Amino acid sequence: MSTAEIEQLWRREAPRVLGALVHRYGDFHRAEDAMQDALVAASVQWPRDGVPDDPGAWLIRAASRRLIDRLRSDDARARREEAVVAREPAGSLIAPAADEPGPSGDDTLTVLLLCCHPALTPPSQVALTLRAVGGLTTAEIARAFLVPEATMAQRISRAKQAIREAGARFRPPPGGELPERMRVVLHVLYLIFNEGYTATGGTDLHRPALAAEAIRLTRMAYALLPDDDEVAGLLALMLLTDARSAARTRPDGLLVPLAEQDRGRWDAGRIAEGVALLTGALSRGPAGPYQVQAAIAAVHAEAPSSAETDWPQIAALYRVLERLAPAPTVTLNRAVAVAMADGPQAGLALVATLADDPRMARHHRLHAVLAHLLESAGDRAGAREEYLRAARLTLSVPEQRYLTERADRL
Repeated sequence: MSTAEIEQLWRREAPRVLGALVHRYGDFHRAEDAMQDALVAASVQWPRDGVPDDPGAWLIRAASRRLIDRLRSDDARARREEAVVAREPAGSLIAPAADEPGPSGDDTLTVLLLCCHPALTPPSQVALTLRAVGGLTTAEIARAFLVPEATMAQRISRAKQAIREAGARFRPPPGGELPERMRVVLHVLYLIFNEGYTATGGTDLHRPALAAEAIRLTRMAYALLPDDDEVAGLLALMLLTDARSAARTRPDGLLVPLAEQDRGRWDAGRIAEGVALLTGALSRGPAGPYQVQAAIAAVHAEAPSSAETDWPQIAALYRVLERLAPAPTVTLNRAVAVAMADGPQAGLALVATLADDPRMARHHRLHAVLAHLLESAGDRAGAREEYLRAARLTLSVPEQRYLTERADRL
């Protein structure tokens, strides 16, 4: 088994291992640290000695030993640790009590909900989810978000401390709180995917590993909640969007806009899976925001070309999305669709409504869209100015190159 396959295996086991440890010992902070130690040990030992027959049990055993070592080093916890060990059958540190899940139990959803606790800020929720559920190391998460490893380590440490201070327990929230908490979980997975699909900074437009991790975690959420239409909608959205990845850049790394992409390079398998998920979700009841976004992606995916895209339908779907989840970025996307359906002046009129929105004041995409619409309307000088303004505002090198090239053409 290759190193990459081993890495994928232990990342898949990470949430089950963490769930078993927190369920047993009740300390998220120590359990998460012990799990990371076990994952590091696996990355060293498995390539050398081979993957154990039961990887989950191996990881839980290794993490339990590390956690107990930490408990032994803390005088205040020594008696508790001795009592835990005394309850274990001889020769085993991990055999579960009758009411505890063993390695076959899956507490992934509970772990996700805990990582997305409302006491945490959104950046902390993302970081903790990637570390605890995704199995990524602190260094990997720091690289993904272009911050120093020490900064990310502090963020994760503060997140775990905040969970402890909030008195969070390792159990599903009360039924009345579950829908709201699930919305937070889905939003965190959505943010992770977006950062992977279009990085907000750095030299790469696309971070495939981060996008793949978001899809993997969303698949896990869908497996646990197959009747939740918004979970299905989010997974469909990710698959339909990620299907375009291979066509989004030229060999030199320059961004290729949607209208110019070679649709023959789109992943037909992902499109088919996404459409099937979306069709099933829409057939069961009213659509939520992720289902509407997935429907927009499906219209794009099923069009033979940009010119043959059903732009009026996309504009109508964005209007629905504005009602469900109003945001200036949604209005900006609707402006593009309206311009394609009704002409650039109609799109420019919509963009003008965002001019005084402080949330868009330094958002490069506002100026990029404005530049595109001005160019379509024949205002070459105005378009060039807006392309250059957008290039100055973005932190993404591929986007800067694309926008500067568009300006140079004019």
